[in-house]
Amino acid sequence: MHVYLVTGQKPRQIAARVLLARARRAEFVESLLEAELARATVPPADRALAQELTFGVVRWQATLDWLIVRYTNNRPQTPALQTLLRLGFYQKFWLERIPNHALVATTVELARHFGAGRQTGFVNAVLRRALREADAIRRELAELQQTSPGTGFSHPQWLCDRWQARWGDASLRRLLAWNNSPPPTYARLNTLRTDPERLARLWADEHVTFVPRHYEWTPMEPMFELASHPPLATLPSFQQGAFYVQDPSTLLAVHTLNPQPGESVLDLCAAPGGKTTAIAQRMRDTGRVEAEDVELDRRRLIRANCERLGITCVRLAEPRPAAPGDAPPLFDRVLLDAPCSNTGVMRRRVEVRWRIRPGEMERLSRAQFGLLARAATRLRPGGTLVYSTCSLEPEENAHVIRRFLADHAAFELRHEQTLLPFEHGVDGAYVAQLVRGRPHV
Repeated sequence: MHVYLVTGQKPRQIAARVLLARARRAEFVESLLEAELARATVPPADRALAQELTFGVVRWQATLDWLIVRYTNNRPQTPALQTLLRLGFYQKFWLERIPNHALVATTVELARHFGAGRQTGFVNAVLRRALREADAIRRELAELQQTSPGTGFSHPQWLCDRWQARWGDASLRRLLAWNNSPPPTYARLNTLRTDPERLARLWADEHVTFVPRHYEWTPMEPMFELASHPPLATLPSFQQGAFYVQDPSTLLAVHTLNPQPGESVLDLCAAPGGKTTAIAQRMRDTGRVEAEDVELDRRRLIRANCERLGITCVRLAEPRPAAPGDAPPLFDRVLLDAPCSNTGVMRRRVEVRWRIRPGEMERLSRAQFGLLARAATRLRPGGTLVYSTCSLEPEENAHVIRRFLADHAAFELRHEQTLLPFEHGVDGAYVAQLVRGRPHV
């Protein structure tokens, strides 16, 4: 449950516009919200509420729709009415300190604003009935999480069945609850620009409050969880490259790669550059880091991040197939952070649960194996190759590695690790460290 004061109709209008656009278009809701907020002039509190409403409705979509079916006698709704009822129910049962009269009035006004004025009586009646029965609804929602976790925690049932079979009921519910929790913001200190004491002084002047966080895989990257802060892009400390916003789980791959100053490193699928810049930081901005990505705009994003952080050892490259007879340069270390289903980062990517489909892991695993085989051709004998994903699924992780090892006898698996949100308290991640043997003389 999250506490928000009533701050006017504007954030609700923003959320409704984004959610209605999501119903019509294939874009991710995060992109739609970012574009909508860029056009709006609203104070930080209203921006926060607009984001909470938008992401909250998407996260809890299945549970909200279960409620709507019950309180409309399964009457079919237009996309606009479905969206507005979701917003109304979400504010009542997932937010606090929004008075009942304001909740009903603002939702009815939204119906008028979005062309459903003839349905305002219906909206009013549905919400007022739910308000009268609020205590019973809360008990039903709590029971639903025990009897039907997919609906109660708003996840596809087929995903719940997979996870329940693998980890059991208790861990399943912990993972579902994790996925529905708004993620904290973490910052990695840029040791090339500053130190923890100086950054703490900068943040004190900028009204940033934080808590240091330590993980066994981040001994060289001081991490901080930001408790409160102004918009980060406005902070001089951000603009001057004192830190990089990054979940701690993403640094497990860098730690496993263990790049050393002066080495040559290839980072495949590198954008937006969090791992790339962490690699360069570990190498003290010496040697060479080649960052590949297929999209020009994403390579530009890597360049912008490197420039902000003061990193000069990174070279950007577009992946190109080797010409016949052309031997590509070999690297001391190669990182492949493969495109995946993102099941380990569902709390950050709120729409993933509704886009992923059964059988997708098998399709992705074939692409991941192809990328891993290509990455292997870029590694020198004796070098280290790290394969990583933010997936929790064996098909994309251990199964890919086992298939690769069966086809590549020169490689040896040295280390393998999975981060599980309900065990490690960070987003999910998988890494495997492979070493290419030296040829026999």
